[in-house]
Amino acid sequence: MDLALILLQLAGFAALLLWGVHMVQTGVQRTFGAKLKNLLEGAIRHRMSAFAAGAGVTVAMQSSTATAMMLTSFQAGGLVQLAPALAVMLGANVGTTLVVQVLSFNVAVAAPLLVLAGVVLFRRAQDAPHDFGRVLIGLGLVLTALHSFLALLEPVVADPRSQAALAEIGNYTPLAIVVAAVLTWAAHSSVVTVLLAMSLAAKGVVPVETSVALVLGANLGAAINPLLEGASWSDRKGQRVPLGNLLNRLAGLALVMGLFPFFAPWVERLGPSPARALANFHTLFNLALALAFLPWIRTYARLIARMLPEKPGEAEPGSPVYLDPEARDTPALALAAATREALRMADTLEEMLKGLKEALHSAKKSAIDAVKEMDDVLDRLNSAIKAYVISIPPAGMTDADHQRMAEILTFATNMEHAGDLVDRNLLSVASRKLKRGVSFSPEGEADLVRLAERLAANVRLAAQVFVSGDEKAARVLVAEKEAFRAFETEAVDAHFQRLRSGNRNTVDTSSLHLDALRDLKRINSHLVEGSAYPLLQSRGELLPSRLRALDGTAAAFARKGRRR
Repeated sequence: MDLALILLQLAGFAALLLWGVHMVQTGVQRTFGAKLKNLLEGAIRHRMSAFAAGAGVTVAMQSSTATAMMLTSFQAGGLVQLAPALAVMLGANVGTTLVVQVLSFNVAVAAPLLVLAGVVLFRRAQDAPHDFGRVLIGLGLVLTALHSFLALLEPVVADPRSQAALAEIGNYTPLAIVVAAVLTWAAHSSVVTVLLAMSLAAKGVVPVETSVALVLGANLGAAINPLLEGASWSDRKGQRVPLGNLLNRLAGLALVMGLFPFFAPWVERLGPSPARALANFHTLFNLALALAFLPWIRTYARLIARMLPEKPGEAEPGSPVYLDPEARDTPALALAAATREALRMADTLEEMLKGLKEALHSAKKSAIDAVKEMDDVLDRLNSAIKAYVISIPPAGMTDADHQRMAEILTFATNMEHAGDLVDRNLLSVASRKLKRGVSFSPEGEADLVRLAERLAANVRLAAQVFVSGDEKAARVLVAEKEAFRAFETEAVDAHFQRLRSGNRNTVDTSSLHLDALRDLKRINSHLVEGSAYPLLQSRGELLPSRLRALDGTAAAFARKGRRR
């Protein structure tokens, strides 16, 4: 077979493998995303639980790189320190070897069944089963790609010229390690390289010594991808976890290389066949690294932090600015710091609403992506604020402090929920409009823009109520719920009138327009529930089913909203 054609087919199977892994990751994130995130978030407080969680999440995600990306977001949000993050990565490396252990058996026969089951779930089911269908399809594609990739290589490695080249590579162990590392980096998968090494050893194409070198190179290459594709090099804090992961791999590699003449005979005794022996060596190598680094992981983390110190003034957009750990012993100061941080969430939400107007109007995907990034900031700030306030020692807190802590948590949670509505619902409306190639009618778009602008003003009002405790402003904000309800009713009526008149744009975007109106109203409800309701309830001004009689200013404001 022509070499160029073989290389093209190998590239195609590598692409299929990457797509299969992508489908598994997205399917797992959609089906179990919150549970996996909570698992990591809850486990990172202890090195052993962090190690176990890293292994479990990586097996589920089929990628240690995906685990590394989750850790990076936790670090940016101030939820995880470097030491437990490195422990998670040690577990992730072991989790990858467990995937190899499973795939080393003849599981390719299950690929068609996995794809069939996945397609049925994806097309017929809803919600979680629908998303789990993506996982099964992805697993089927991964198994198919791996089997085809290795099968295509068989005639290549059987060629005398290829065997001669492999023998030359095997005669120089560092070259074999470099070749395997480059292959792993190119394929974005250490699994491919390790399975290839096992296949070559099983067929007697290369000796066990060369196969061990290929496995070591696969481990090195797997640590390179997160370093190159994770956080940018300008973000030193974000590069610490992948750098720490790479350096512990290099340390293990150097140790094995120093004792290489003694390792080959020992590796051969690890299994009944060369292939099983290599799979077991791959697992034991990563377990040994974990056992070597876990006991002094905090010291190792300090070393990595010294190697990559933060630049003066360097901070990620979602990194907390005001949450001073030293202030927690003084609850009043700590709660004031948390209040300032929560106000950053309000500022971010206001910016999201401004960007939403552009996303609804524009035909550019970049406008949607820009707002999505801001939702990540909200998520990180919310997580950081929660972790901070619940860590304040309760012994020194007064009743007023406890009440203020509840208000901060309520405000932050509702800001985050409002951001989720923008990200998952309203940006979805903009995205679907873009994919369908349709546009809102000028009148319909004007209604949405007017509501988004009014929401931005209400975000500022909610922040004022949250900080000042102004009861009059709180009543005005509550009155906005009724004003929004009236505005939505008028906008829906106008929309149906345009439908009846046969407006082409209105017909094309009817469901999108109605979804957007509903979600904008829900965002306004979160603003009210996050600031005005807690204040009025604490002062006995909120009845179980309705607000006490509105004062003149608030009532006039509500009537003005209806006229708009």
